[in-house]
Amino acid sequence: MALEIIESCVNCYACEPLCPNEAIYQAAPHFLIDPVKCTECIGDFEVAQCASICPIEGAILDELGAELNPPGSLTGISLEMLAKYQAAVEATYQAALEAKSA
Repeated sequence: MALEIIESCVNCYACEPLCPNEAIYQAAPHFLIDPVKCTECIGDFEVAQCASICPIEGAILDELGAELNPPGSLTGISLEMLAKYQAAVEATYQAALEAKSA
């Protein structure tokens, strides 16, 4: 049983000092969790301390690959609104590319 930090981690250092087992360490390109040391804070805290402080949605996964802070959980932005925003950003980006190549 161990948690995992994935590539969306921005190396903010928030989680590293909170880990009661010192399982989180700096690596490139993002922090990692030593699976031998990680206990998911079971027996120490109600929730995993790294996930409780992490400001990035989806950056920490449980042993099944589920996001501990799924999209929308920290920002309160609904998945529908997020999808609309991402579509608008992509459309603006594509329009800028087309204008540049014209």
